[in-house]
Amino acid sequence: MSISKAIERLSTGIRKFDELIEGGIPRGFFVSVVGEPGTGKTIFCIHYANQGIIDGDRVIYVTTEESRESIINQASQFNFDFEKAVQDKKMIIIDALMKEKLDEWSLFELTVEELVKKVIEAKKELGYGRTRLIVDSMSAFWLDKPAMARRMSYFVKRVLHKWDVTALLVSQYAVTSDLSYGFGLEHVADGIIRFKKVIMRGELRRFVLIEKMRQTNHDLRAHEIRILPGQGLVLVSPTEMRSQDLRMPPKVIKKMEEAKEKSRAQITDEPEWSSE
Repeated sequence: MSISKAIERLSTGIRKFDELIEGGIPRGFFVSVVGEPGTGKTIFCIHYANQGIIDGDRVIYVTTEESRESIINQASQFNFDFEKAVQDKKMIIIDALMKEKLDEWSLFELTVEELVKKVIEAKKELGYGRTRLIVDSMSAFWLDKPAMARRMSYFVKRVLHKWDVTALLVSQYAVTSDLSYGFGLEHVADGIIRFKKVIMRGELRRFVLIEKMRQTNHDLRAHEIRILPGQGLVLVSPTEMRSQDLRMPPKVIKKMEEAKEKSRAQITDEPEWSSE
């Protein structure tokens, strides 16, 4: 008779969303948060980080598309005090955008090697124990070489998995340019949370769908979400929209398939980077 071990889960900070994934994200998972700009990905990550502060977790937030100050200001709109969390050494925000303001917690190079090195330094600074990692976004690391996304994603997961992190790794695609930057990350991810926006009757509506979450009996429906002042991301209700309405545009899917073929030609059994 086999006895399955209870799965420890980390709350996302959004109660209704947690209910869709049996209470939270399994500890040690690397989850891809994917979608086009303006769909709620960053706010979802801010909720996750804030819940970590509440739960006493170490929190490492890597921002590549906004400054450290911008993340702190966004969090404050929902009454989350990231500035105090940083001062109290409960959280480190690694800034990969404002290179003219280099400090100890800035990325000097936008490479996965530098990313992993800095995350490990932050982990040591905060102390050992359960850690939440957010990288918003991973797309910046392979912007000029999307065919390498899978290889880079594997390297990041393989090395950081040893450091007891439960990660949200953001990737996105640009509908206007038909470019996709997330397929490699999704391939190695333990979970995929997809955000989508649709114009219906002249109104912008946002949705979230859990496409994959290992070891979890997760909800299979798309749920409409809203971003409310003082509250942040709120789930409204399941949607009756057709699945094709929530899929990525055909041109984006085609670009992803083309990039996958290029990636398969370059991937070897072991990445060239060392984890030493």
